[in-house]
Amino acid sequence: MERPIDVLNNAKGKRVLIKLKKGGEISGILQAMDLHLNMWLESAEQVSDEDKVKLGTILVRGDNILYVSPEKGD
Repeated sequence: MERPIDVLNNAKGKRVLIKLKKGGEISGILQAMDLHLNMWLESAEQVSDEDKVKLGTILVRGDNILYVSPEKGD
């Protein structure tokens, strides 16, 4: 049985969707993470119903994350 942290470790190098506590969503390729769930993403985009805003390489602080999910098809 996989633990949630194992699912995230298996998602390294793949696109993930991050839901932020304040309601926004960020999609990007997971490069690394730590025990605080700080996440380093490449090719990141802020996703909304209207459009996508390219962010490039970013670090999302774990305190701001509501949930993380590997995107469908990965």
